[in-house]
Amino acid sequence: MTALLKLRAGDRLVLATHNRGKLRELETLLAPFDLELVAAGELGLPEPEETGTSFVANARLKAHAAATASGTLALADDSGLCVDALNGDPGVYTANWAGSAANGGRDYMVGMRRVEDCLQAMGASTPARRRGSFRATLCLAHPDGRDAIFDGQVSGTMVWPPRGGMGFGFDPVF
Repeated sequence: MTALLKLRAGDRLVLATHNRGKLRELETLLAPFDLELVAAGELGLPEPEETGTSFVANARLKAHAAATASGTLALADDSGLCVDALNGDPGVYTANWAGSAANGGRDYMVGMRRVEDCLQAMGASTPARRRGSFRATLCLAHPDGRDAIFDGQVSGTMVWPPRGGMGFGFDPVF
């Protein structure tokens, strides 16, 4: 696995996402490493269906699909909002909670409203009843099938109405 992680300046890395927000986020995070970053969409790679039931499974699925198709290292992310009072939902299905937008993407305001409606229906009005976490899993996959998994989590509280102008997805309510 150590050889898998030895990326050097100038090495090519496929970012296995078609999500513009995630792409910008990954490009910003990886900028200091001076890698040649290319998005899966720029290579014409199809977006695999996320059929996994965990963040790890979906990150692996996307990373391995991009690594195999491109013949180079690929990095994929799967992330989501897990609300304690909702038994961890929306979790791995976070994107599905957001309806489709007119441009074909997701309408995260629909998803944020859905989470808030569920919390209100449960009477979750205090910070203690509105706890949750945001989970992010990264998979760095090699074309030969090796991979490395990185998992992170940050805890917080759901707020309403949405706040701030930074981030994307469910960030304004977390």
